[in-house]
Amino acid sequence: MDATLVGQSIICPVGYGYRKRECESVASWFVENYLPRHKLNIEIVHRGLKRDCVYGYCSTEDPCSRQRNFLIELDTYMESDLYIQTLLHELWHMYQHVRGKLKDSRGKRFWKGVDHTNTDYEDQPWEVEARQMEEYLWDCYLRDTNKKPRIRFFPNRLTTRN
Repeated sequence: MDATLVGQSIICPVGYGYRKRECESVASWFVENYLPRHKLNIEIVHRGLKRDCVYGYCSTEDPCSRQRNFLIELDTYMESDLYIQTLLHELWHMYQHVRGKLKDSRGKRFWKGVDHTNTDYEDQPWEVEARQMEEYLWDCYLRDTNKKPRIRFFPNRLTTRN
């Protein structure tokens, strides 16, 4: 198992059919920029998630007061842009846990101290925030790493000519 040391954090990507360099690049960039002073253990597992109808998960098994060990699970079969955005989305959930905004305790999920266990997925405040941050983080990552920017198409903003 290969692991990358970033500051005080350990990033360990595992699984099959994934882009190791891309995974390490994105995760290292995120930790260096958003959690540089924390000692984290981040295992990023790549596997088929098609049956679950999701692209990724982020979880922790630590006590709710000091979460530092994280498991991020990503679907193996994603194109590059979706892979990067999904990884950044799940890393943002890790950030929410580390900063104490998002906590799991006794089978309940709390956002800034408020129980949201029964909140619909689309309305969960941590998901709303992570979806908002995806694009911003993606743009920052591309800029900071001198990657070629993508071409954006917003289908709801396209107009047709008659």
